[in-house]
Amino acid sequence: MTDLSFLIAPMLAFFVAAGSPGPATLACAGAAMAYGRASGLALGLGLAIGLSFWGLLTAIGLGAVVLGSPQALLGLRLAGGAYLIWLAWRSARSAFQPSDGVGDATTSSKRLILRGVLLNLSNPKAALAWAAVIALGLPADADAWHLTTIAVVCSAMGLLIYIAYAIGFALPPVRQAYARSRRMVDACLAALFGYAGLRLILTKVDPV
Repeated sequence: MTDLSFLIAPMLAFFVAAGSPGPATLACAGAAMAYGRASGLALGLGLAIGLSFWGLLTAIGLGAVVLGSPQALLGLRLAGGAYLIWLAWRSARSAFQPSDGVGDATTSSKRLILRGVLLNLSNPKAALAWAAVIALGLPADADAWHLTTIAVVCSAMGLLIYIAYAIGFALPPVRQAYARSRRMVDACLAALFGYAGLRLILTKVDPV
């Protein structure tokens, strides 16, 4: 029987990294509350694709190339920070619009998926998290099978986490609560996205 005990540590670390509140989970929750489950799931799918891409790069060794390049990390920081600030602007604009309850999605699923992909692709911390997660699960005799297994299992876990956020925050009581305080929630999201974007731009990430 194949010993899969090496998966325990990376799965736990990945669950904390991907499931804890952050720009990706906040974006997924916000889309689900504002526009419903389908929109939250579409954005979550995009987030999962972006996250899995970093896992693939790390598993085949290209992640280390990116993480070891100061120029690549700087580009990711600037791109990711700019994207988060754009999300902050969108949330702030929504906060200043009159409250009219929650509605149906006004953005196509394709755009939401693309938005999710871009959010996680432009986040260097996603790449750093993958590097740490894979390192935790590598036994002394690690081979391609170990790397692939960790990448596949954690990618599936990431998708399930985003699905859980989309479904949970699209529940009627949650959406009704959001409708009653939409402007305040959007203002808080704008502040959080803006803070995360500025922090990403201004905080240096050292190559590994």
